[in-house]
Amino acid sequence: MSATIKIGSPAQWRQVVGSHSIVVADFYADWCGPCKMIAPTFESLSTKYSKPKKIAFCKIDVDSQTEVAQMYSVRAMPTFLILRNGSVIDTIQGASPPALSAAVEKAVKLAGVGPSGGQVFGTPGQRLGGSRVTGPTAGSAMARRMNWDLNNFINMIISFLGLYFVSLFSLDPYKSAEDSRYNKKNPPPSTNKPGSRPGERPAAAFKTLADLGS
Repeated sequence: MSATIKIGSPAQWRQVVGSHSIVVADFYADWCGPCKMIAPTFESLSTKYSKPKKIAFCKIDVDSQTEVAQMYSVRAMPTFLILRNGSVIDTIQGASPPALSAAVEKAVKLAGVGPSGGQVFGTPGQRLGGSRVTGPTAGSAMARRMNWDLNNFINMIISFLGLYFVSLFSLDPYKSAEDSRYNKKNPPPSTNKPGSRPGERPAAAFKTLADLGS
């Protein structure tokens, strides 16, 4: 069944215009060859885009509805008018399917009833295991991870520089680097301070960002 509305009176025309945000009107005549040629295109667009109370496609016979045709000074057939909220926003004269299709698609976008894409970034993220990461919690987790990575990086640089300078000023660079306290393979030396326990690590000679933060 066709979704196109055939206008039978000025009152019906006003009712259609008043109840739809977009109206596409085909002013035609039965004796008009180009009107018949483009009629299938108009019907196809009507079937595709007609929406109740949103978009209406109307056919208006200029011979029987002269009052409606005179409202818009229609002189040539076919003439297509596109109205938005009662005002003409586009006029297409002649049987040009590409021009008519482009004008209708533009009007449909204005009506906001075409296919709409989903919100790509509208949903919260998820952690592994299914729990969602939202709001300040996600930001705090990221901040802690960045702080931890930065501390590890600084400690690695300090260890490297310690090994480098110990080796640089030693007669046996390899042996010095191997015995250095900066070598992670060496166990921490025990302290002889009163009250300390055997094997207890001495206080570090340098501070990391974690030490400064605490």
